[in-house]
Amino acid sequence: MRVLKQAFGFDAFRPGQEQVIDALLSGRDVLAVMPTGAGKSLCYQAPALVMGGLALVVSPLIALMEDQVAGLRLDGVAAEAIHSGRTREQNVASWRRVASGEARILYLAPERLMTERMLAALARMPVSLIAIDEAHCVSQWGHSFRAEYLTLGRAREALPKARMIALTATADQSTRDDILAKLFDGRAEAFVAGFDRPNISIAVAEKRDAGTMIERFVLARKGMSGVVYRISRKKVDETAARLRAAGVHALAYHAGMEAAERASAQETFLAEPGVVMVATVAFGMGIDKSDVRYVVHGDVPGSLEAYYQEIGRAGRDGDPAEALMLYGLEDIRTRRRFIDEQDSVAERKRVESRRLDALVGFCETSSCRRQALLAYFGEASRPCGNCDVCLDPPEVVDGTEEARLLLSLVAATGQRFGAAHITALAVGHLSDTVQARGHDRLPAFGRGADRPAAEWRAILRQLVACHALEVDVGAYGGLALTEKGERILTGEERALIAKPRPKRRAERRRMAAEPVDHPDVDGALLARLKALRRDLAVARSVPAYVVFADRTLIEMAATRPRTPQELARVKGVGAAKLEAFGEAFLSVLNEA
Repeated sequence: MRVLKQAFGFDAFRPGQEQVIDALLSGRDVLAVMPTGAGKSLCYQAPALVMGGLALVVSPLIALMEDQVAGLRLDGVAAEAIHSGRTREQNVASWRRVASGEARILYLAPERLMTERMLAALARMPVSLIAIDEAHCVSQWGHSFRAEYLTLGRAREALPKARMIALTATADQSTRDDILAKLFDGRAEAFVAGFDRPNISIAVAEKRDAGTMIERFVLARKGMSGVVYRISRKKVDETAARLRAAGVHALAYHAGMEAAERASAQETFLAEPGVVMVATVAFGMGIDKSDVRYVVHGDVPGSLEAYYQEIGRAGRDGDPAEALMLYGLEDIRTRRRFIDEQDSVAERKRVESRRLDALVGFCETSSCRRQALLAYFGEASRPCGNCDVCLDPPEVVDGTEEARLLLSLVAATGQRFGAAHITALAVGHLSDTVQARGHDRLPAFGRGADRPAAEWRAILRQLVACHALEVDVGAYGGLALTEKGERILTGEERALIAKPRPKRRAERRRMAAEPVDHPDVDGALLARLKALRRDLAVARSVPAYVVFADRTLIEMAATRPRTPQELARVKGVGAAKLEAFGEAFLSVLNEA
């Protein structure tokens, strides 16, 4: 507890941290699965200071390493990083400080650590701890697999006296088992904290002109920080340009950009309020910005693991936030094609296909979405009251006749056509393609004209979700009947469908764009504290949160400490930061 308060400025641990730290200090290896914002970094940083010697931290991202080192140095902890983003002279200087015993924590990329030369050099040092951050990268079943992580299990052989901890925010059971096997030979204590992020309101909407839907959503929350994920670099650039044209401070981020351009965009997003980052999944790992009010998926993510990790970037301050996913059968076809075309063994493709099935089931569920999401990670829960299904429950009815109409059209057209064509046949839309193929002469043509096309599309998606239909991954994305679909078509099985929900009334769901109310906080004072933090961060070339987290500034504004002793009692104000920044912040506080 002394280290916790003196170095990091906290009086108590967050849920789950103490058990993980106690296990490490007791000499046991640990796998810790903790949600975004739960304080995973402290689970290895605090033990590193207590255990003494040298702690190694393996991280997949240069920017993440740099931010963590900067934060530790501001906390008064001697930390270094060695990676390809620094000059040789910088890396040599860092190594000399490590070799002399001056540094307590060393950050390395996995490929840098796992060289024979580095392992041999480290074997001569008092390495007490190895921390593997973003550990899902080690698993072939994880959503961010990195081949260079596979060799990390050998680090334990080269440094047998060191304890090892692997940490991740997102890992289902198969991923956890794989991490345990590859890093620990199955011999480690696993701690799985609760996955629930109840402050994030979850919604899924049918995708109809994604660009327009995203623009409307973002404009309704103008001035709020958000993240918009798109599936391709082209869509990222187009979406960011569209939002900028609409007056939004929107930036693009994807792997096709120059490294310096990506770093500049990320720094702007972290340092400035009200910025919207439009990105591929290349953006996000390790991002620590507490006031992100929403995450929008303009395209369906690859799995529920990826979805959970990505929406976890919202609402890290604990205040209300939103997650919206736009979803359509075209997305599912694209994802199935990705799986089919990937260069991997058949078993991996089967697992990825089952994960995609779980994602489709989540999108089409007629019960609480949070229950479905948490159940995927093995966590039971009650209906949340904070998702679109809970707020506007759909009516589930017998839809056998509707299902048989669609299934008969799929069968009659040779199981080669996609949802758009089948929908057109159901409502009786007479296009050139329909006439050319003679599909307007089918007995079922136009029998669904009493319903709008959107309802038939929704029923088709539900038939895919319940495995009555499957989407062909071929070029045309044709729908095909499964055995279940055949049974429904022949009358051997019934089909339940959710009736379309009416548009939700705005007052039924609090939007994250509403100002977050901190009743004990003077908004003008908080703004001045944030401005001071920004100036201090710019002067040190670090992200603003490295100086102080938002919650620390909010507590300052609420309690208004007047002396160094009172300021030291604010959560997040450790001894080193009190010495470095105390006078500046007290000056602002004493003016209030």
